[in-house]
Amino acid sequence: MKAVGADKPFKLNEGNQFYEMKQEMPQPKQRELLVRLKAISVNPVDTKIRQSPLNEAPRILGYDAVGVVEAVGDAVKYFKAGDEVYYSGSPAYQGSNQTHQLVDEQLVAFKPNNISDTEAASLPLTGLTASETLFDVFKISHNPEDNKGKSLLIINGAGGVGSIATQIAKHYGLHVITTASRDETYNWSKSLGADIVLNHKNNLADEFKKYEISEVDYIFCTFDTDLYYEKMIELIKPRGIIATIVAFNNKQDLNLLKPKSITFTHEYMYSRPLNETEDMGIHGEYLKDIADKIEAGIYKPTVNKVINGLTADNIYQAHKKIEDQSMIGKLVISI
Repeated sequence: MKAVGADKPFKLNEGNQFYEMKQEMPQPKQRELLVRLKAISVNPVDTKIRQSPLNEAPRILGYDAVGVVEAVGDAVKYFKAGDEVYYSGSPAYQGSNQTHQLVDEQLVAFKPNNISDTEAASLPLTGLTASETLFDVFKISHNPEDNKGKSLLIINGAGGVGSIATQIAKHYGLHVITTASRDETYNWSKSLGADIVLNHKNNLADEFKKYEISEVDYIFCTFDTDLYYEKMIELIKPRGIIATIVAFNNKQDLNLLKPKSITFTHEYMYSRPLNETEDMGIHGEYLKDIADKIEAGIYKPTVNKVINGLTADNIYQAHKKIEDQSMIGKLVISI
């Protein structure tokens, strides 16, 4: 089998350190599936992990995959050879930048049957991140009627996570406010169901006044938490909840949360598989829910760029595109 990896951490200005290699075909054990991959996507987390220390070389990145099950472990319950599946896997395994991959079946769901492999590859990591944030962190109801009157601000609504979070939140009854600045990102966010799109180049407090928004119940930050930390505290309702997927680079004053009794959470969708929690099978459940909504025409895929071919150069170019921070939606590689 073929894989693309690197032997050391590197920054893009050091040149392309990715290389193509041949690997032995792994054999699934217990609840593992061996999947022949057909499409993968590249996420900001790939670019961050690429630059982090590694324990063992080579490191194969990639945390989204669509493919066909080729073999199953002896304890697998829900899948068989020939099934088309999609998932985001676990950092405990080598990533999806390869032609075949092992994955625990608890993290997997059947691929939506009405979209292409490349479209399906745009959904797992961002869909899981959005689902955990909305249902586990904000604890919104699965009954849309219960969420009526609740408001959500998504910072960077046109990004990969923002694109699917907008759709899920809107379907489940929230009033969805996003941020964007360019015409294309504004239009993209509106097309996904955002009720209001604010210009993040302006002061968001002024944007709130412009659209007669007072405060919001929930804020989901998917871009530069340091930049927005104090502004989010200003805009959230008392006893509101703020979640971010972007780690702080600077020290911040948590005491600022106290006057409004704000709950602040770092969301990391790999915390379940990395810690092998008893409920990590919820990843498969969330992916099934997303697939059901895709098949019903309620959600739509968020892919906006496709690169053909699993090569070291294509992986490198994909990382460049992600780090340019100009992507709308998701970037997918067809294998």
